[in-house]
Amino acid sequence: MRVHYHGATRTTTGSMFLVEVNGARLLLECGLYQGRRGESMERNRTFPFDPASLDAVILSHAHIDHCGNLPNLCRKGFRGNIYSTFATRDLAAVLLADSAEIQRSDAEFVSRRRAKDGLPPVEPLYSAADAEAAIRHFVGLNYHRPMPVADGVSLTLADAGHILGSAQVILDVREDGQRFRFVFSGDIGRPGQEILRDPEPVADVDFLQVESTYGAREHHDATRQRDELLRRVGDAVRRGGKVIIPAFAVGRTQQLVYVLNQLHASGALPHVPIFVDSPLSVNATEVFRLHPECFDEETTRFLREQRNPFGMENLTYIREVAHSKKLNDLKEPAIILSASGMAEAGRIRHHLANHVGDPRNLVLFVGYCAEHTLGAQVLAGRSPVNIFGQPHVVRAEVAAIDSFSGHAGRSELAAYVASLGAKVRRVTVVHGDEDQSLAFADLLRRNLPAADVLVPERGQVVEFAVANEKHGP
Repeated sequence: MRVHYHGATRTTTGSMFLVEVNGARLLLECGLYQGRRGESMERNRTFPFDPASLDAVILSHAHIDHCGNLPNLCRKGFRGNIYSTFATRDLAAVLLADSAEIQRSDAEFVSRRRAKDGLPPVEPLYSAADAEAAIRHFVGLNYHRPMPVADGVSLTLADAGHILGSAQVILDVREDGQRFRFVFSGDIGRPGQEILRDPEPVADVDFLQVESTYGAREHHDATRQRDELLRRVGDAVRRGGKVIIPAFAVGRTQQLVYVLNQLHASGALPHVPIFVDSPLSVNATEVFRLHPECFDEETTRFLREQRNPFGMENLTYIREVAHSKKLNDLKEPAIILSASGMAEAGRIRHHLANHVGDPRNLVLFVGYCAEHTLGAQVLAGRSPVNIFGQPHVVRAEVAAIDSFSGHAGRSELAAYVASLGAKVRRVTVVHGDEDQSLAFADLLRRNLPAADVLVPERGQVVEFAVANEKHGP
């Protein structure tokens, strides 16, 4: 079995791995690459293989850096099945439709700039119709239900605990008279997080492909995150301010709503209006409600014995722009969650523009902000910051709680690998910035001295075989 590493190698975006086994061609993930505009457009438009030659696609979860180029793949000739969990399929339908709108908007922006230079317009990477067409290729699977996907290859999905429906991809392979198990971790979640079950161990793993987003970094203690959230929000409310929370639409928003719901139900949280102001977040939350089979025991008990984890009397979900604008007129304290988590797009920028100047307010970040994003600038203490091309002085309190992350930290990743057992004979480390991947690979070499640990580069081919192991340039 050979794996061609076409994306998410020494970087965190554009996951795409082509598996060749027994004459079949299986694609693990088909994510959008996100980087410099010119490079991103070229890499996302052009596949390093013929999409029509693929027999199937296997998807670990619905984040755009893992599934975002599926409409383009289908547009360019792919006609096979896309295997995922049912929850991933439903989330992908929401996220790909939103991505199509972003592609349209980006193409319009670039075309206007090109028109000034007398150049022709550019086409969107794909359309809403392409996104809809891609969803028709999905075949939903439950966890732990083996499915033959190629000659001598059986697929099983195991819970990864990262976002709703996220999965580890297990390929049980019979090739050249040998049998072995190859596991792709997908993105691994943090143990003990709200709503979702913990990542589950997989037995008898021969070969592992593992993510390394936080391969060199640790998170703060998750057991204190509720106390920290309650303290920060309570202080802002008592001084008459609003709490503005940039939050990713899928996973983080639902987690925060559930935590706020629990704090409100216990009487610990001040009774203030809470708003989720993001159409994508609203749509994603509706998908969460459809898939209680993905919930952990605590959330299931809360749903059964108390109330909807994502609804309470003081919570309002907002889709309409007009309703969103009315939030600026609020005089009393409130909590506003809005996408995006890095404050790079969406309605959160309007809320920041209208609220960062008031020292009573709190801007609370609950996730990673990449370098140069608006969120990173605010977190770094820059003032003023440019929002919509205008300078805004930051007088509001700014804070961050990183323990809400949906990614396992360094020691949690190491514990996940250890849970797979000592049988693992080769590991490829992917989906992390280069420093994170290299550092995690070093840790795994110490923890798994009998294993061959590699950090593939883009375009590298690695061979996985029990009898004759080698890797190409």
